Amino acid sequence: MSDQKRYEKEEKEEKEVEKHEEKTMEEKWQRDPLGSMIWALILIWAGLVWLGWNLGIIARYSFLNQFLTSANHLRPPFIALIFLGAGILILLEIVIRLLVPTYRRSVIGSIILAAIFIGIGLGDIVTWNVLWPVVIIAVGLIFLLQGIIRRK
Repeated sequence: MSDQKRYEKEEKEEKEVEKHEEKTMEEKWQRDPLGSMIWALILIWAGLVWLGWNLGIIARYSFLNQFLTSANHLRPPFIALIFLGAGILILLEIVIRLLVPTYRRSVIGSIILAAIFIGIGLGDIVTWNVLWPVVIIAVGLIFLLQGIIRRK
């Protein structure tokens, strides 16, 4: 086989692999757009909080200002609010996954990630002695909700 034919064959195979990968990504998006939408909302939330901080909008609200000024001085104050919002959005995803059969799948990883994000967001305000028991209660409630939904 000549080098030219071998090259053309390899090029054709590469194009087929790329097509298959694109099709797989499209199928994944069509099967489960919820995860992508939640992460897009997290990015939008982060941008809005950062912009609000830079424009001084967040400082106008005393409860947010108190929340942010008590935050760790090693990072920008608005980061706590970004993580808190991201954790809440992931909790929203968990609730949707548990209630809507089309999007149902395992939520254990999401629960852990939401707990970590909320822990980072609230870590400077709420002590870990309070936060982790609340996380354990929330995980128990989610398991209970899963058990109730499965029986129906």
